[in-house]
Amino acid sequence: MREAVDDFAAHLAGVRNRSAHTVRAYVADVVSLLDHARRMGCAQPADLDLTVLRSWLAKQRTTGAARSSLARRAAAARTFSAWAHRSGLLPTDVAAALASPRARRELPTVLRADQAAALVEAPGTPERTPPDGNADAYPGGGDAPAEPTAEAVLLRDRALLELLYGTGVRISEACGLDTADVDHGRRVVRVLGKGSRERAVPYGIPAQRALDEWLRRGRPVLAAPHSRDALFLGARGGRLNPTTARRIVGTYAEAAGLPRISPHGLRHSAATHLVEGGADLRAVQELLGHSSLASTQIYTHVSVERLRAAYRQAHPRA
Repeated sequence: MREAVDDFAAHLAGVRNRSAHTVRAYVADVVSLLDHARRMGCAQPADLDLTVLRSWLAKQRTTGAARSSLARRAAAARTFSAWAHRSGLLPTDVAAALASPRARRELPTVLRADQAAALVEAPGTPERTPPDGNADAYPGGGDAPAEPTAEAVLLRDRALLELLYGTGVRISEACGLDTADVDHGRRVVRVLGKGSRERAVPYGIPAQRALDEWLRRGRPVLAAPHSRDALFLGARGGRLNPTTARRIVGTYAEAAGLPRISPHGLRHSAATHLVEGGADLRAVQELLGHSSLASTQIYTHVSVERLRAAYRQAHPRA
């Protein structure tokens, strides 16, 4: 069965062009499924049937798996079954009829517009200490940065926060940007999103100013031979990694007295403010890089919830 799992992983990465995160999650689910099937007497993938699949999901549910986790595991099982059938490992696509619970769409945490502005402007405060101005924030550890480096880090943080909120890109997409991906004339960044789908995302004047300052006065200070063309750099000169970027967002939000927020929360905030400002849902879908409009429609729900809250607070007959 191990060979089948390895081939399935190669199919997800090479043919389906799934992200490394998705490949890891699906492979882990399939390994769990095949282990459960082995315990039920299945010696090879061809022995799988719908009863085994349902038994596996039922066991997951009894151990407390969330509805969203069950939905993903069922999706992994269906994907594996369809692939195994096409590959000749299964006589039929046994998971085609496998039902799964519909995952509840939780409303994302978002900042108000004034809170988002306070967050992205926070690194410009002279007395504020850079979030990665300590040993834990550096990929290789080390002492706190010297003054020129500290200023460069502040400029980088400001540019990163402005770009995240100004474009709504994912943190992995922002960290993966190269300097050539920024079209300064048109104020557009070229982003490589999920499934290697490329899209152009515009950004505003505040992000332009922050990026210009970072590229002119900040990046040259942190740049090293191994920096290559990375747009955002860590304090050691390498490409800024998403873990450090998440810490940057969280630290500035905490220092500004804002609700706990992640880069994904900042992405939610950007999308919500676009919808509340009257942006067309299809345009927001394109900006965010959603493959389905259903993923974007949650932001209309957020706006309706805010409207309800305002109504309950203000209307005498609420």
